Amino acid sequence: MSFIDKIAATVMPAASDEDRAQAREKAQQLTQGHDWLDVVLDHHRQIEAAFDKALNASGADAKLAALSELKLMFTGHSNAEESVLYPAVVEYSSKAHATMAYEEQAAAKINFAILENIDPASGDWNEKLEHILGAVQQHVYQEESSWFPDILQNLPADRQQALTKRFSEEYDRYVGERGHEPSHLAPIA
Repeated sequence: MSFIDKIAATVMPAASDEDRAQAREKAQQLTQGHDWLDVVLDHHRQIEAAFDKALNASGADAKLAALSELKLMFTGHSNAEESVLYPAVVEYSSKAHATMAYEEQAAAKINFAILENIDPASGDWNEKLEHILGAVQQHVYQEESSWFPDILQNLPADRQQALTKRFSEEYDRYVGERGHEPSHLAPIA
C-alpha cells in the first residue's frame, strides 16, 4: 500500500464487508428487474468473482488467463459507466461523486497495467491484485450505497429505459459477443 493510499484509508476508511453487503441488498431492492441498475449489480458480482478466480489461480499461466478475463469485464463495465452512468451521476447525484468515480476507475486501469509488468509467480502480483480489489470494492460500495440509487430515484422514468439501453450498448461495444457467452453471464466458480 502506497503512502498516499495509507493517508486516504485513514481519512476515509474502507467500508466493511457488512456495509458493502447491506448497500448491495438495498440497491438490489431498488431494481425493477432488468433495468440498468440490475445489470450493473450483476456486473459487479461477476467482477468480484473474476477477482477471486485470479487471486486463487494456480500457476502463472492460470493467473494471467484469469487476469485477462477480469480486465475484459472490468474495462467493458467501467467504459459503460463512464460513458452513460457518470454523466447521470453529475445530473442526479453529485458532480464531486462523478469526478471521484472517473478518477478511481482511471487509477484501477493504471494499476492493472502495472500488474501486467509484475511476475505472476511472485507474491507482489497477488499483493498488487489485492490492492486493486480493495480499491474496486470501495468504489463499488460508493456506487451501490448512494450514487446509483440517487440516479434511480431522481432520473425521470422516461429516461430510465434509455439509460438501460445505452449502458448495454456501451458494454457490448467493448466486450462484444464474449460478454454473452455463458461463462460471462454466470458467476465464475
